[in-house]
This record gives sequence, structure tokens and C-alpha cells, in this order.
Amino acid sequence: MIERRPFATLGGANHGWLDARHHFSFAGYHDPARVHWGALRVWNDDTIQPGTGFPPHPHADMEIVTYVREGAISHQDDQGNKGRTEAGDVQVMSAGTGIRHAEYNLEPGVTRIFQIWIIPDARGGAPAWGTKPFPKGGRSGRFIALASGMQGDEEALPIRADARVLGASLKAGESTEYHFRDATRHGYLVPNTGKVEVNGVPLEARDGAAIAGEGSITVRALEDAELVLVDTAA
Repeated sequence: MIERRPFATLGGANHGWLDARHHFSFAGYHDPARVHWGALRVWNDDTIQPGTGFPPHPHADMEIVTYVREGAISHQDDQGNKGRTEAGDVQVMSAGTGIRHAEYNLEPGVTRIFQIWIIPDARGGAPAWGTKPFPKGGRSGRFIALASGMQGDEEALPIRADARVLGASLKAGESTEYHFRDATRHGYLVPNTGKVEVNGVPLEARDGAAIAGEGSITVRALEDAELVLVDTAA
């Protein structure tokens, strides 16, 4: 089963400094049919104006993955971590027992991110943060793990969940496959850019595809495309 969720149907709000679209229920947007997908709890499509951002606020017991689509995001938290993550790269925050952090766009132009929250396998643990560059050439024509709690993904940023966040870049006409561990897994795929077909289901840029009961997917690019995929336990 693959359910296309067009970008135009997503919830969201424009706060001026932040234009947010929500693939799942979040803040003031609630859709009982879109609360989570497996262990995937949040997928926000955020556009942040320059010189603005999320002021210090707390989280606990959540794996928060930020995929930077354009610009850069600057992070600071109460654990002493500080860093900047550029377009195409990823940062991960394991909130654990509790962390207070801020995320700002200190760039001259807008910053666009996918903010992805995954429910951890267990509560607690010391808070942690990390960032890592992932050159787009390394994911050309194939999916690579960007953040993962699954075996065999040692090059990915670690998360505390039986899940992985993957990225791929396809040229128009190219195809790639992704094999789930078994058909009970849940997948959620969003093209950052470009048009694709997922097992024949068409997707425009920023549409979501909720995937369940599929042992594998074949993604074919109808035009140059940049993809993000989350694979989680049901």
C-alpha cells in the first residue's frame, strides 16, 4: 500500500518568520488519520526567514533529525553543543532525559529544512547531538543512510530507534530500489525536489508517500530529484 499525500493537503501555519507545513498532526494542526506512521511522529516542512529561528525550548524522549534543504541551520543547546549544518547535510538530536536547544537561521537568505521526529525504542538516556556532511555525490543513483539505529549503518549519524533516515539523488530517467527488512516495516518518502514514481505512484516535490506492506519500492525519477526516506518499525 502506498498512499500519496499531496503537499496541498498538508496542515500548517505561516507565522511570518516561519512557514511550516505538517505531514502529521503537530501544534495547532490535528488530523486523527495523520498522527504518526509507525515510529515516525513528525515530518515538518519548514521555511525559516533570515535572522530568525526557534528560541530555546525543551524536548525529551524523541529522536529529532534535521535535513537541511537550503541555507543552513545553527544549533546551540544546554549540553554545550554548538554547530552549523548546511544544505544537503543532517543533524541529529537525541533528547533523552531532557535537552533545551535553539535553532536559528543566521544566513542572509531563507533556510528550508525537513524536521523529522522518530519515537525512540526506550525512554531516557543522556541527551546527545551531532551533525555530519553527506556529499550529494555519495548518494547519486542510490539510497544511503543519513541517520540510523540499524545494524550496518556505521557511517550514518546514530539514533536510538529501530529506524533509518535515507537520502538519494536521481537524474531524470534513473531508477533505484530500496528493500525493507520485511513487509511489516513502514516507510515515508518525500521528494525535496523533482517528480518521481514510487512503485508506479506519482509524486510531486514535497508530496508525501506513506508506505506499508511493501517488501521493496522502486523509485523512478521523471525529472532530476532529491529524495528523503524514513524506514521505521510498525
